[in-house]
Amino acid sequence: MLHDRLIKPAGSLGRIEDLGVQLAGIAGRVPPPVPEHPAIAVFAADHGVVRSGVTPWPQEVTAQMVANFCAGGAAISVLARQHEARLVVIDVGVASPLTPDPALLDRKVRPGTDDLAHGPAMSVADANAALDAGADVANTLIDDGADLLVTGDMGIGNTTASAALVAWFTGAPPARVTGRGTGIDDEMLAAKTRVIDGALDRLTSAATPTQVLAEIGGLEIAALAGFIVAGVARRVPVLLDGVIALAAACVADAYAPGVALGCVAGHRSPEPGSSVALAHLGLDPLIDLGLRLGEGSGACLAVPLVRSAALVLNEMATFDGAGVSGRDD
Repeated sequence: MLHDRLIKPAGSLGRIEDLGVQLAGIAGRVPPPVPEHPAIAVFAADHGVVRSGVTPWPQEVTAQMVANFCAGGAAISVLARQHEARLVVIDVGVASPLTPDPALLDRKVRPGTDDLAHGPAMSVADANAALDAGADVANTLIDDGADLLVTGDMGIGNTTASAALVAWFTGAPPARVTGRGTGIDDEMLAAKTRVIDGALDRLTSAATPTQVLAEIGGLEIAALAGFIVAGVARRVPVLLDGVIALAAACVADAYAPGVALGCVAGHRSPEPGSSVALAHLGLDPLIDLGLRLGEGSGACLAVPLVRSAALVLNEMATFDGAGVSGRDD
């Protein structure tokens, strides 16, 4: 075992030890590389389902928050600076016009999805284009030196699409995975759950992952799924944020079973779909602070823990090397 000869009782570093072993498995080397260049990719898109009354927030907030990300004033902007992480914002489907910015990548597939309450959110071609956009961003970031990929998202209405995807891919009933998102009341929560129920009824067991994405998903969720698959394929750890990223991970796992082995769950969101998706993927989150902001904030807060897990295996002395007697001695 990787930790057996380090100068500590076996298991005394708890889940940091498990994380170190996972990082070694991802990299295929012992000790694993220490992530020095994390990159946060915030995928942004709008959702037509806001027209069905699933959120009190206007759609324009998506574009306004993208501007704040680029200006450096959002929570994820602050956290990215703290942890010296590169922050990239990707427009894959924002409905409103955006001002060009060096931090903003234009990968727009279309200006938002259609209302999934009344039909497919997008076409299969749109879903494939968003998947490809996410994979391209992951590969570009890795080629530029990123050694830890952090997922982020922005899109008013995206907890509806994510709850629908989690329900479909885990088999959980909509009422179990549908939450209050940005803080909706009981009446709106009931309406949101009914919308998801109706959308799921249009799908059949023969639907492919791409067809499911097209019917009930979102452009930023599709992009995140492509981002996750590409990062794992390149043997770079992918640090997942909350329920939106976890919905994308469920999609990614449907495309490439076992992809979750290359992912680290940054935190547990209070959104009920988060715990259901985590269990489905076999992931145990690193932190649980009641965070429900999104943007990649929870995952970014977990970056130091990932670094610590790798550093322990790289820099701690062994019993033999330090001249310390082990238990068996």
